[in-house]
Amino acid sequence: MRWRGVPLGLKLQDAGSVDAPGVDVHVYAASDLDAAYLTALSDEIVYRYNLALDLAPFYEQGRGDPQLAPAIDRWCGMRPASPGSLYEYLIVAIVLQNAVIRRSIQMMQALLETYGTLLAFDGQAFYAFWTPQELSGVTEDALRELKVGYRAGSILRVTEAFAEGQVDEFALRAAPRELRRAALLDLYGIGPASVGYILFDVFHQWDELNHISPWEQRIYSKLFFDRDPADPVPVEQLLQVLDERFGVWKMLAVHYLWEDLFWSSARDPIPWLQELIRR
Repeated sequence: MRWRGVPLGLKLQDAGSVDAPGVDVHVYAASDLDAAYLTALSDEIVYRYNLALDLAPFYEQGRGDPQLAPAIDRWCGMRPASPGSLYEYLIVAIVLQNAVIRRSIQMMQALLETYGTLLAFDGQAFYAFWTPQELSGVTEDALRELKVGYRAGSILRVTEAFAEGQVDEFALRAAPRELRRAALLDLYGIGPASVGYILFDVFHQWDELNHISPWEQRIYSKLFFDRDPADPVPVEQLLQVLDERFGVWKMLAVHYLWEDLFWSSARDPIPWLQELIRR
């Protein structure tokens, strides 16, 4: 992790129980860190991992839904987490566009090996992301040599926006919702689908469900309507039903059911889902 320009190694360990949860964080750095820095770092980790999220109101409502209640029981305590910065999340989102997972991993690895910082700590070695300023002078041709294709242009345009101060993650956290959405949509190469994930994962908007991709549409049609994914429910109808069922928690509810579905399929493959994953 980079925090305030300093590359860090972090080791997070369970230090509690279900009833009294706790996390120990060990911080590795090349030089001493003062108390104020560590306090700010701790606050940022709590924010990124959603450690202060009170799930009780969501559970109180969700346990009244016969489909959601079993998922809540199985995943009690689960909360979305986005360990990276907004800039890092956007880079990953760009690399994931129109590519299978193996290809995305190859592109991300090439970028990190070329521009990242390799950190060794606690017997491990991981790459930390580059800063926007470090990448701002790189040419599109140089990025294309790493075989990221057309994404090179998007990576550089987003990088410039951060390097020049056009985007401030911390200001956006305090901004009105529509201003936040507009700022993200203004970024080159970032569309409604990515913005929806960002508003949910990075900015903790639990009702952020305004866009459903064709792939998700097929899965939601089967999951919520038991309808053949080849003949999916219209997106507008899906959005209306999910809003009526889950209200201000709709995206968090979908997140729980989505995770539950994929973990169930990992243990005992679900034929219709496996077919969609293969696509």
